[in-house]
Amino acid sequence: MSAAPQPKADTPLLEVSGLTRILPAVVPVTLVKDVTFTVGESEFVAITGPSGSGKSSLLYLLGLLDRPTKGEVRIGGSPTHDLSSAEMAHLRLEKLGFVFQFHFLLPEFTALDNVLIPMQRLGKLSRKAQEEHARGLLADLGLEAFLHRRPEQLSGGQRQRVAVARALANSPDLILADEPTGSLDSAATEQVFESLQKIVERQGTTVIAVTHDLELAARMARRIHLVDGMVDFDRRS
Repeated sequence: MSAAPQPKADTPLLEVSGLTRILPAVVPVTLVKDVTFTVGESEFVAITGPSGSGKSSLLYLLGLLDRPTKGEVRIGGSPTHDLSSAEMAHLRLEKLGFVFQFHFLLPEFTALDNVLIPMQRLGKLSRKAQEEHARGLLADLGLEAFLHRRPEQLSGGQRQRVAVARALANSPDLILADEPTGSLDSAATEQVFESLQKIVERQGTTVIAVTHDLELAARMARRIHLVDGMVDFDRRS
């Protein structure tokens, strides 16, 4: 398996050029069309747009969870279009972190164990180092008192912060979040948003988040607005 790409000097962390995704059918459906942009290190970027505009489809392409019909995603200056499925999976595990609207924590495991899973799969750290790192991530997110609770014993906001800690487990360069606060109340939304903001400010990790919440989007450094699968440059900040 080839090594994961390493960022080069003065190279954007993420480069997207002409990205297009078309679902083949009797009448083909275009989910994303000719999207081009770059994102650097330590950025907090919102992807906004009306329902059905292609936001989640774009995020899945950026996260190498789907392959484009045309166009390219480069990570650290290295192309990804010719990677095998196994190489893409390894790159996701090592370089990318994911947070979804629903936490997808394994219900039979504790918060600590859920955060340990990505590290165990990657296998770079000793068991002791994995546990120390997982405990530190959960403590940084205000969850040090909940390490041994299962998801059903946590509030919605707490579960989502465990999911954030899990996304950070392998110290990724980029976190991709798909409506991470979409199922939360206002208080929990603020907790999760602040957690993501601190990750950018304190750790230098780039976060790209799909959101319908325009108030949250306005608090992020940049916004990429989609309409019908295309970037609306009049509303791109």
